[in-house]
Amino acid sequence: MNPLNGKWALITGSSRGIGQQIAIGLAEKGCNVILHATRAENCDVTLGKIEHYDIERLVVGAVLGDPKEEQKIIDTVLDKVGYIDILYNNAAVMSSWHDRMSEIPMKEWDEIYQINFFSLVRLCNAFYPIMVERNWGRIINLITGMENTPQLIPYSASKASVEKYTKELAAELKQTNVRVNALDPGWLKTDMGGENADFSVETVLPGALVPTLLEDAGPSGTVFRAQDFKITSTD
Repeated sequence: MNPLNGKWALITGSSRGIGQQIAIGLAEKGCNVILHATRAENCDVTLGKIEHYDIERLVVGAVLGDPKEEQKIIDTVLDKVGYIDILYNNAAVMSSWHDRMSEIPMKEWDEIYQINFFSLVRLCNAFYPIMVERNWGRIINLITGMENTPQLIPYSASKASVEKYTKELAAELKQTNVRVNALDPGWLKTDMGGENADFSVETVLPGALVPTLLEDAGPSGTVFRAQDFKITSTD
């Protein structure tokens, strides 16, 4: 039995990169997908990659970090579908490179946290009570393995906050059938990761789907590392 067949998943930042791969992986499993990007038309390529799957699709354009824009996502989902079963908080922005942490303007800290952390919290707050009410849900928050890179501390600190939030939300929901976990995709060759990254973006699958495919009594508050599940060539 396919546990994702007919489910609805929202993937933020799914116009390219990791989010696009997650959308493809879910579509292959028969999961209906809600794609998100800053502008809806940015998801056209992703739509093309999943058009041959027998699933339903929805696209929403909204700027994360702006509560009014984020409400557009929430309202669209509730109006068109009424709920989601799966939430992938994938979208994030990288901070600028600074040689000294003391040189990082507070405005940049605020902008990074608004997008990478507070938007995630607002989306979780909107959807996890519905998951609890429906007695099924999977929330996957993307984090980073980055360390010893003080030049990019706003980004890595925001992701550390995501990891802590994930564990605390899992603790709150431990008596429910909503599993809340973190996903470290690895250092990938994306627009954010750059050409010198260790892995191609395609290697995020199948590991990125593991926390979605958990059994009802499966782990919650855990960090899954996508590269632990990557398919290696036997040639």
